Amino acid sequence: MGNVTSTVASKFAFFPPDPPTYDVHREEDGRYVFSGVSADKNMDAHVLETKGGNKIVATFWRQPYARFTLLYSHGNAADLGQMQELFVELRTHLRVNIMSYDYSGYGASTGKPSELNTYYDIEAVYNCLKKEYGIRQEDVILYGQSVGSGPTLHLASRLQRLRAVVLHSAILSGIRVLYPVKMTFWFDIYKNIDKIRNVSSPVLVIHMMILSISLMGNDCGNCPRKNMTLYG
Repeated sequence: MGNVTSTVASKFAFFPPDPPTYDVHREEDGRYVFSGVSADKNMDAHVLETKGGNKIVATFWRQPYARFTLLYSHGNAADLGQMQELFVELRTHLRVNIMSYDYSGYGASTGKPSELNTYYDIEAVYNCLKKEYGIRQEDVILYGQSVGSGPTLHLASRLQRLRAVVLHSAILSGIRVLYPVKMTFWFDIYKNIDKIRNVSSPVLVIHMMILSISLMGNDCGNCPRKNMTLYG
């Protein structure tokens, strides 16, 4: 029964657009070009290899006056081709760099979507931020929407000096989306309700019109959270 339920939860979690809404090709000079995005948009495209052996597409939207970088894990039934306008708006209004990526099996990324692969995916993207752009952990804000809350909390629970974490329509866990259970089962996926306890950075939770805001201090990497509730 456990394996069946876990399989159902996994199928419920992943709905990559079919066909993908964009493609990526490599120029003779080694640069990757993202379809439909002109050079004046100030966006870099990357193809990153993950620990799972997949090659995932990531995009870095540069803001020349940015202090912080948003590492954005998008929701279901979407890929990077559908997110371009949102990223441009966020970059303009928030004045942040934006790094986003397609999970394995989404968009032009290879492989199949799975809980473990999304963890490998976000780790590869974070490593790219450090190596390619020299961005410090203290200047990274993790943003996870819907299924993206899974890889976001996976990384947030391992990094103790993040500037902040934003959870947008986050899920408590895969099984809790399907059934009103009060305990965590071994076969559950995205056990966010358990991992949130290991997050030390400030957290903003957004769910429809419900907001829960962490207590923000000068030292955001170590400030306590107050009245933090996870909705799913």
